[in-house]
Amino acid sequence: MNGTNIALTLFLLYWLVVKILDRKGILEKYNISTYGPVLMIRTTRGLSILDKLAIPKKAWRVYADIGILLMFVGMIAMFLIVIISDVALLSSLGTNSMPEPSKLNEARNLFLIPGVNEFIPLTWGILALVVTLVVHEFAHAILCRVEDIRVKSMGILLAVVPIGGFAEPDEEELFGKKVEEEIKEDPYGDRRLGLYIDHEEPQKPKKPQSKASRKQRAHILAAGVMANFVVALIAFGLLFGPVLGAMAPLGDTMVVDVTENSVAHSAGIRDGMVITQLNDKTISNVTEMLDYLDSVEEGSTVRIYAATDRVVSEYEVQATGTPADIEGILIQDIVPDSPAQEIGLEKGMSILRIDDQDIRTAAEFTSVMSSTHSSQVVTVKLSVPQAEGDATIEELDVELAQHPERDTDIGYLGVYTQGSGYIATSLGFSVGEFPANAYLGLLESIPSMLKGATGWIILLGLPIIGFAGEGFPGFSGTLAQFYEPIGWAQPLGIGLFWIANSLLWIGWLNFYVGLFNCLPAVPLDGGHVFRDYIYAAIHRITKNEEKAERMSAAISASFAVLILMSFILMIFGPYLAHGF
Repeated sequence: MNGTNIALTLFLLYWLVVKILDRKGILEKYNISTYGPVLMIRTTRGLSILDKLAIPKKAWRVYADIGILLMFVGMIAMFLIVIISDVALLSSLGTNSMPEPSKLNEARNLFLIPGVNEFIPLTWGILALVVTLVVHEFAHAILCRVEDIRVKSMGILLAVVPIGGFAEPDEEELFGKKVEEEIKEDPYGDRRLGLYIDHEEPQKPKKPQSKASRKQRAHILAAGVMANFVVALIAFGLLFGPVLGAMAPLGDTMVVDVTENSVAHSAGIRDGMVITQLNDKTISNVTEMLDYLDSVEEGSTVRIYAATDRVVSEYEVQATGTPADIEGILIQDIVPDSPAQEIGLEKGMSILRIDDQDIRTAAEFTSVMSSTHSSQVVTVKLSVPQAEGDATIEELDVELAQHPERDTDIGYLGVYTQGSGYIATSLGFSVGEFPANAYLGLLESIPSMLKGATGWIILLGLPIIGFAGEGFPGFSGTLAQFYEPIGWAQPLGIGLFWIANSLLWIGWLNFYVGLFNCLPAVPLDGGHVFRDYIYAAIHRITKNEEKAERMSAAISASFAVLILMSFILMIFGPYLAHGF
């Protein structure tokens, strides 16, 4: 039985115990409610703290006014995203270009539940979720007291582990609650059958009563969203500021495949180490390492400085002098009407050499092409795959064109390329490259990108999509091996990466939950505020409460259904096009 099955079994046992305790009334005795496997543990202790926190009422109302403004901004932005997604999906359905189902469409990834959603790590996800729910509900509670709405209880939500907190306002005071018409005794059923004549004055149904005005209710509902946005701002501000500023890349070159029984393996070189230096030469990337090894004589001893868990150690390995096999770079696609297409280059071929320069990495290809000019004729050595799985070597001459995106005279071949991944060296192991320095620079540049819509989209999808579909779950695993703490964070060691991961997920979950709650769909906070403001606008025009109530309810319900159907289309559209 694997870990997942054990965890599922324990969770089902926990749920069974909860059901038994609930049926016997034991949970109710201690003021605990159940919602499936979730326990809602209430307490009235600490309610007096809310009154103390709510004392600066003017400041809190200003805070809530800003929250209402941000809620409408988020409402418009999220609704536009939904509409644009719908249009794009429906258009792709009509042109048979619907994207294939992916992880984003899986049921487990629809909910922000750490450990279930495969994009959200368990530890950092639980921490972030607790913070997100607690600040959201606590903000609702404080604004309730600011607006003199009673808070009946506070508490925690428990599902084996705490998953959040809540504040329980008096819904009759906040939203209004229909008072049921008194049902008189009817032992013989005469009233139901219409045989009893009641001479009393018929009573009109009582209207919902609400102590909170529309503005007060909007203050209370917007407070939760505003709290999430404030926490996200603080978390991201710390992450993209002092925390990322206290990280430095060790290098871009990692050991990925050590030949067993090789001199490197015997010396202690292992997969996952980051190469920082060879002899007295600092190594920043794979190209620098390969260039340096080209100058090393066969049989000479090379001092390799490699880091494991940010600790750099020295290893001595004897160079074999055997030229590493050149795998080249893979051609991913060909630009139409380019020199590459004219000479017959095709997707799947690999470029091994241009003139007398071996091409082992994408960086080397870029460097070589940058030294060429238009109309120059170069010889391209290629590896051409064959149907039986082998490859043949071909050499073709090609006249380069002028690069269409450069002002200077630089040669242009017209291919989209990708490195082959692992590159063999003459030290008995292969290396791979991750652009650690460039990646850190991209992360640090996100705040400056928020001046446009692109930056906000990147931020919203950062842990899931990242910059190029790879996702950024935080500094853990292999990714953390490429960086080390510097400056004020140096004494923290690995603790810096824990702080970074906490801030990433706290910031992202608060940002996402805040935006999601802005959607104009009841029962979300944005849905209630949207309905109230629609009611106010219609009432101002019609001067008719009943009509305003009916029309605002219909409009808000229509928006809710539209948004629900949009999410259903996003989830199941790819399956409808490509099959389940």
